[in-house]
Formats: sequence, structure tokens, C-alpha cells
Amino acid sequence: MIIDISWEEESILQEQREPLATMLNKAINEAVRLSDGSEEAEVSLLLVDNQRIHALNLEYRGVDRPTDVLSFALQEEMEEEPEIEEEDEMLGDIVISVERARDQAQEYGHSFEREIVYLAVHGTLHLLGFDHEEENDKQEMRSKEEEVMAKLKLERV
Repeated sequence: MIIDISWEEESILQEQREPLATMLNKAINEAVRLSDGSEEAEVSLLLVDNQRIHALNLEYRGVDRPTDVLSFALQEEMEEEPEIEEEDEMLGDIVISVERARDQAQEYGHSFEREIVYLAVHGTLHLLGFDHEEENDKQEMRSKEEEVMAKLKLERV
């Protein structure tokens, strides 16, 4: 599994990045593994501020406000596309607002690390085709999120 983490948001100190990157790598790997994704998958993770994620949310979703996480899947199947034998292993990009992760961690009463890892798991599941539009899909996605977080010993308290 290849995970490329870019630190665009600068409030996370250099010495905090390595342990956080280790946690994020484990989380994304576990989400892919438990969802029967490819061991050769590639994911790009970008950590940004509210201003940047707001701009992306507006540009790509037409929503004029910041959000906590965005996922841009590259494996989405299109009906018109011919089936290609050799698959690209790039799952896609995940963008997380560090500011929103901090605010939500405080709001939910858990650590910043737990919140940002949860958002990475949530984003990864979106890349793998999970969604939460319909209630049964939402329950399936939440169950998968909880399974991954439990494996990481970061379950809700």
C-alpha cells in the first residue's frame, strides 16, 4: 500500500507529524484491508486549513462552506467505459481540514488524533465506494468505520 501524505496546513508541528503519519497510514491500510481493497492501492492524503477545503468544496461539490473531509475517487466505474484488464491501483485523494478535525474533536470530547484518523478512515471508505446517502448504506459504512477504529483501538468512549 502506498500512502502519500502532504502537510499543507502548518499547525501540526514537525515532531508531531511522524507519529500522526504512522497512525494515518495504519488507518488507511486497515480500512482498505477490511473492505477487501487491493494491497497495491495508492492513496493521496492532503491535510489543509478551512479556507482551502472551503474552496475545494465549492469548486467540486457546489457547497459554499468548509467541510471536514472530501474524497476524490479515481476508481469510480462509468457505464460508458470499456472494461480494462489492467487496473490502475490509485484509489484517489482524501482532503482533511485540520481545523475542522480539531473543532470536532473538542465538540465530541475525544482526541484530535482520534478525529483525524476517523476522517481518514471515512474518506478511504468513500474511495472504496461506500456512501451514506441511504439509511442502510449509512449503517454499513458506520459499521465498517467502527470496525476499523476498534482494530486501531480508537473506538468511541
